[in-house]
Amino acid sequence: MKSAVLTSRPTFMSSIRARSRVSATARAARSSAARIVRIPRPSSSVVLGTKERSRIVEYVEQAMREQRQIVGVSDIMQAHTFEDIPLYDMPERTRAFLKIEDGCENFCSYCIIPYARGPVKSRQPIHIREEAEKLVRAGFREIVLTGIHLGAYGRDLAPIACGDGTERKITLADACREVLSVPGLRRLRLGSLESLELSPELFELIRSDERFCAHLHLPLQAGSDPVLHDMNRHYTTAEFAQLIEGVEREVPGIAVSTDIIVGFPGETEEMFADGLRFVEKMNFSRMHVFPYSRRTGTPAAKRKDQVPEPVKKERVHRMQALADRKSEEFHRMFLGKKMRVLFETKKDGVTDGLTDNYIRVYTGSAVTCGEIYEVEIEKLYKDGVWGTAAEKM
Repeated sequence: MKSAVLTSRPTFMSSIRARSRVSATARAARSSAARIVRIPRPSSSVVLGTKERSRIVEYVEQAMREQRQIVGVSDIMQAHTFEDIPLYDMPERTRAFLKIEDGCENFCSYCIIPYARGPVKSRQPIHIREEAEKLVRAGFREIVLTGIHLGAYGRDLAPIACGDGTERKITLADACREVLSVPGLRRLRLGSLESLELSPELFELIRSDERFCAHLHLPLQAGSDPVLHDMNRHYTTAEFAQLIEGVEREVPGIAVSTDIIVGFPGETEEMFADGLRFVEKMNFSRMHVFPYSRRTGTPAAKRKDQVPEPVKKERVHRMQALADRKSEEFHRMFLGKKMRVLFETKKDGVTDGLTDNYIRVYTGSAVTCGEIYEVEIEKLYKDGVWGTAAEKM
């Protein structure tokens, strides 16, 4: 068997046992089916695009029945409906990731996703609730809402009627309310968001419902205005800083993590130094630092002023050192305090989990994974802190 894609349907599993060869291509946007089918027949029985993945069982059965290669690749840019693939099973029972949106229309110059995933497609609110109920029944304590462009959720959905005869657009806050209405849910967390798409409704939910985690991941990507412009990011560093100040004002104590791309084409040493200085001023709780990676088909990949790999590596090292220091500063703020921790994994007598503001907490106390405990934070430890668990919440 060359390759296989897992599903819970028995017919598909039987095809795997029969050593069928299955290929699924997830990034066939705007690609012609003729180019895709150059994958040789001995390597793959089924070739699918992103838009067709929900029909994988049907295609596999057809390939088995007709003993020929089946190709299902269409233009993802013409897909305007969320592909509602239901959850079947997940091995863990603490945090579940619930995708509620797909597609992106931002067209950042380094990113292939808008071409690969097409326009924004939102999951219907009722389907979000149904999936959240299923996850809670399965024993998950925390649900993380995710999407390619999560903050754009609802943009493509029909407006809903208000009591006064007017209509309003469905937003991310509506999706959050659907999940928070599920009995038994202990925590709700949001995945990565664009800072420009935060709303007063969202802030009110975070403030008013203690189950809503006080943590937002807002990608900065670069701390230099010329680099942000070349990335086709729609803000300046000053605007981003002002937005973060607003977030901290709306939800005191909230943790804000971010992403930084280092070595973008045309980034000079001066631009990189500007980025270091800007990040130094921000109160990020955690930073994910990435070296720029060329993506074929994107505007940035075509540029002639690529940063040499050794320079990128050295800059990543410097930015990561700053990220580690900022994270430690954030963690120190909670030493001696009591925090609620959802424990997730246990190894060699040490159990670890996350606070609502996304601090990794380790303990040697006798705790049960999948449960929330109040923990007194005692010291810095590894990538987070160490504490002693008290009562189960």
